[in-house]
Amino acid sequence: MQSQGKIILALSIPLAVLVIITSLVGIFAPGFYSNESLNWQVQSYGQDIIDLFLILPFLLITSILASRNNKPAKLLWGGVVLYLTYTFIIFCFDIHFNQLFFLYCMELGLSFYSFMYFLFTERNEKFPEQFKNSFIVKFTAVYLILVSALFYFLWLAEILPSIINNTTPKSLIETGLITNPVHVIDLSVVLPGIFLTGIFLLKGKSAGLILAPSILMFFILMDITIGFLVVVMNKDQPEADFTLTVVMSVLALVSLVTLIRYFHKVQKVH
Repeated sequence: MQSQGKIILALSIPLAVLVIITSLVGIFAPGFYSNESLNWQVQSYGQDIIDLFLILPFLLITSILASRNNKPAKLLWGGVVLYLTYTFIIFCFDIHFNQLFFLYCMELGLSFYSFMYFLFTERNEKFPEQFKNSFIVKFTAVYLILVSALFYFLWLAEILPSIINNTTPKSLIETGLITNPVHVIDLSVVLPGIFLTGIFLLKGKSAGLILAPSILMFFILMDITIGFLVVVMNKDQPEADFTLTVVMSVLALVSLVTLIRYFHKVQKVH
């Protein structure tokens, strides 16, 4: 266990240092994202703020506690590094080449292998039957399935009309990108993975029971990010619509309550 803790810190501390560097440069270097469209500049700047002031503290706290064999912290750490993997896929592929490109690649590699290490070390975790059949596990399963299906339909509702009419989706026109990286990652990997986790939970499979709290943590961080980016992009518009921020706040709250109840049930049955 002590060696696992050292590996977690060996992965997390360099990742944290890189997040600090890239975030500070993105926030404070004048015109750093000047090659991007105005919309994508604002989103990149907002993402740097989130990374520095929200994700970084979670990364440091969960990794330190996980290194001391704190089980809930390790599961949360899995969600944090999953979030960072998602984020730096986007930075590596959809930010114009700049002086931080190599650091983006290092951040993607560290976060990806951190998540792989999390899965490897948790693969043999056992759960009592009482927990597998509990209400909170079933609720979490249904919640994950519904959220994945909801976002799948939301993205398809934007994509399919453009495919049928041979037009460009509005989001691509605004960002100036070739394809939407969120659509790519969600439709191909993340949403199917979340859906399968929900199915595994319903069947009481260990894979689902291990991944569920990490995905809930991922949900919380991603919901906060989306809500914040909407505010940043619309802060100077007097008639801005912040409905999406409200929706994301509600989803973050539901995910947080579900996560707390999940951990509470785990502690009761162990």
